[in-house]
Amino acid sequence: MFSFQPDSSLVAQVRESPNQGERAGGRDPDMILLHYTGMPDAQEAVDRLCSADSQVSAHYVVFEDGHIVQCVPEARRAWHAGLSSWAGATDINSASIGIEIANPGHDHGYPAFPQRQIAAVTALCRGIIARRTIPPVRVLAHSDVAPARKQDPGEQFPWRTLYRSGVGHWVASSRIRDGVPLIAPDEASNVVREIQSALAEYGYGVEMTGRFDEAMRHVVTAFQRHFRPEKVDGLVDRSTAQTLERLLESRPS
Repeated sequence: MFSFQPDSSLVAQVRESPNQGERAGGRDPDMILLHYTGMPDAQEAVDRLCSADSQVSAHYVVFEDGHIVQCVPEARRAWHAGLSSWAGATDINSASIGIEIANPGHDHGYPAFPQRQIAAVTALCRGIIARRTIPPVRVLAHSDVAPARKQDPGEQFPWRTLYRSGVGHWVASSRIRDGVPLIAPDEASNVVREIQSALAEYGYGVEMTGRFDEAMRHVVTAFQRHFRPEKVDGLVDRSTAQTLERLLESRPS
């Protein structure tokens, strides 16, 4: 018997985590945040998310074969985002539903995500979007909201595949021509400020310093992992700038 009624018919197993609480102000979630587990074994990842000692949790875990475990009811606040921000908000846990995708991550070889797993993630997200009316621009990566700390689910995650099934916001990235940076590291200029403004307009937590510093490089790297994965170097070349411009122009109203 389930310890709570799963929110999705796709859930094969419920394993309730003690690491949960009320959403601030009783708010309804309007964001989906995608992670990878970053551990070699998916079951060990579930064990950690359900251990009181870990102080972390997520609403769902999707195994490599598409098996889905729910650990926290969607109405409750899971502890998956950590120190993070998006569009000026900092309590991302209260705003979001967290999905952990079983993958060892960059520290353990970072294999490709299996098709069955991506199909399950897509179907799960589609159900959440229908239940919660999640805007496409608020289906995000953990690295988007915590660019200095996180890199998951990473540049191998097939955002385009999800987008073609109605999940998230995405555009074809502008072709990399020469790869020459438009902005030099440590440069301070109006061009830097314009890029910072565009990143902030999309939602990224970047300060308007006018200087291409380490913090901005983390944000650019996170942007590339999600939207220009062909080359992730943290530098603003013409392809990166044009892809960002296309995203802003194509945002759903």
